[in-house]
Amino acid sequence: MTMGKKILGKVPLPGERLQKVLAGAGIASRRAAEEMIREGRVMVNDHVIKEMGVRVHRDDEIRVDGRLIGPQPDKVYLMLNKPRGYVTTMKDPEGRPVVTKLLPEEAGRVFPVGRLDYDSEGLLLFTNDGDWAFRLQHPRFLQQKTYLVKVKGNITASEIRRLEKGFDLEDGPFRPLRFQVGRMNDKSCWIDITIREGRNRILRRVFEYLELPVIRLIRTAIGELTLQGLEEGQSRFLSPQEVAACLPPKDRSSTKKNSKIS
Repeated sequence: MTMGKKILGKVPLPGERLQKVLAGAGIASRRAAEEMIREGRVMVNDHVIKEMGVRVHRDDEIRVDGRLIGPQPDKVYLMLNKPRGYVTTMKDPEGRPVVTKLLPEEAGRVFPVGRLDYDSEGLLLFTNDGDWAFRLQHPRFLQQKTYLVKVKGNITASEIRRLEKGFDLEDGPFRPLRFQVGRMNDKSCWIDITIREGRNRILRRVFEYLELPVIRLIRTAIGELTLQGLEEGQSRFLSPQEVAACLPPKDRSSTKKNSKIS
């Protein structure tokens, strides 16, 4: 299904999938844009669109929640060292602090890439580049993420072997890429673990399965990008090299153009 009308709002290219146009315009990630379409929040040429597969053209009028999409903005990429006690969303109906309040005003309208739980900490990315966000989050791109996890109790040799071999959770098998046991005392220990998983609360569920409740969970790296030098609660723009470093090597060719990075 294709659409066509007079130019009122620019879109990146003719004949693009609607959800890709929304993501490219910085409205939301591609997944979130698909959900907006399913919810009937998107109109093309005064027609509500609810199905996937619609392709739009440069002369189509596209509205989200009644708001006309304007010119495609410069791409913006930031990283935040998220503290505990913030929710990873644009607004929270319960009135809890949201992560976007920690970003500088010059970041403009950006959305979080993935999420960290309210009680989780560490590296969280933001952008208005829906394609970049999609590549970071989609399972087929297999981007690795590293976490430092403090658990209650000490991990045993038997539990280490179970982690090495992997095991089944209620929503499928789990096996880390690698892990290393760090500092230990009588009450707790730290585990540095790298995964290629995007399932909800996956590490908390993994250690709950091993009967090692999580005390702290800190994301320390996404791909080659790390938290080094960024204090808790601080954020900064990414360099072109860092934007590329977040992606798997085969997807690093087109992230340096039309971007607001410093």
